[in-house]
Amino acid sequence: MLVISKHHKVLLGFLFFVLLIIIYYLFDPAGQIWFPKCPFYWLTGYKCPGCGSQRVIHDLLHFNLMGAFRENALLVIALPYILLAFLFDYAGLKIRWPHIRKFLFGFNAIMILLVIVIGWWVIRKTSS
Repeated sequence: MLVISKHHKVLLGFLFFVLLIIIYYLFDPAGQIWFPKCPFYWLTGYKCPGCGSQRVIHDLLHFNLMGAFRENALLVIALPYILLAFLFDYAGLKIRWPHIRKFLFGFNAIMILLVIVIGWWVIRKTSS
């Protein structure tokens, strides 16, 4: 049986991430049929809170901040928070500053984020 060490898993994850970045840089998800489509939008015709995320990544990789903001403003605004979450989980910050992690990513923070995402969903539904 093949056993993969933790370091190899991290390296494979990093290489997969780099491959995704290259793909999203080279190909515009709006013009490619093989990028996954939103099943909620396909079924209902309404945008979900995550609709446009792939196009946001493509636009940001091309330094098109306004285009990314038009596609999904909430994701653009939330990216620093998402990156901070990865830092806390994978760079050892949760061990160094557990009280900050609990404040930013604890139960109360999750409930606030839930309200924000639902609010964004309602705004997107009423503006489409």
